[in-house]
Amino acid sequence: MIVEIPGTPGTFTGLVLRISQCVFAAASISYMVSSGAFFNYTAFCYLIAAMGLQVIWSSGLAILDTFALLRKKTLLSPVFVSLFVVGDWVTSTLSLAGASSSAGVMVLYFVDLGSCSFEAECWRYQLSVTLAFLSWISISISSLTTLWLLASSV
Repeated sequence: MIVEIPGTPGTFTGLVLRISQCVFAAASISYMVSSGAFFNYTAFCYLIAAMGLQVIWSSGLAILDTFALLRKKTLLSPVFVSLFVVGDWVTSTLSLAGASSSAGVMVLYFVDLGSCSFEAECWRYQLSVTLAFLSWISISISSLTTLWLLASSV
């Protein structure tokens, strides 16, 4: 029997987590793209790709959660939960890697080099990386919730 845990797929808290993942990732992309020279840095390009995948995954699952809530269906079958676990862990790992590598580039500019030579864009990069970490935090909560759900169903 699968235990009802807050944040599980098909619940209101699960929908809120998915929407927050999508919003943070989309905001991270928009701030990064709004700067002119992000494509000169591989870490920033990787962050855009990872957050793009996060937006696709989270919006798809948000739509699925909305459908389940409106139809009063459950998404707690072991097959669905296994799919959610794998997808959440993959996107979580990619999001953390993108946010960490981009944060490393920001540390290089602000700490190691002393300042950022392109001042007008630095705050956008910092905000984008911060939003990427917030997206990662919300996807990691979903990842742990679905993993716990899968483990409790065995």
